[in-house]
Amino acid sequence: MRLRRPSLADKEAVLEMMADFDSHKERHDGAFWDLKDFTYEDWISSNQLLEAGIGLPEGWVPSIQLVSFDADGQALGFLNLRLRLNDALLFKGGHIGYSIRPSRQGQGYAKEQLKQALLLARKKNLSKVLVTCSQENLASRAVILANGGVLEDTSNQIERYWIELEK
Repeated sequence: MRLRRPSLADKEAVLEMMADFDSHKERHDGAFWDLKDFTYEDWISSNQLLEAGIGLPEGWVPSIQLVSFDADGQALGFLNLRLRLNDALLFKGGHIGYSIRPSRQGQGYAKEQLKQALLLARKKNLSKVLVTCSQENLASRAVILANGGVLEDTSNQIERYWIELEK
């Protein structure tokens, strides 16, 4: 599995993954788009602006939009790495949001996806990252713990984990 920024060449694979999420009526944490007026090309441009911190919507922070792909080029999941925290993200959301497409869940991809994101976070000079999950999301909790997450607290059904990044 490879985690990287999506490109124009990935359009078919990413749209097919988006359809997988939609057909299962499942949340796609780690990716944001406007379903009303969605065009893939605009989404790619928007991702580039968000990463540069240009034209951020109210309450947003600079972030890197990533997609994981298998060896055959099938899009497996979304991951959003936020480069800093604001008050809202400090409570819910943290530095990293992620999801694996419904048809490929339960195969270890989320664990590897988060592992690769932590390497990128370190390259972006983060020394520790906050990852949150719902108390009911046992799979996400297991992924976070497998990647070194240490529970800080739980509030309003949200568990907050810090992961120290190796130097």
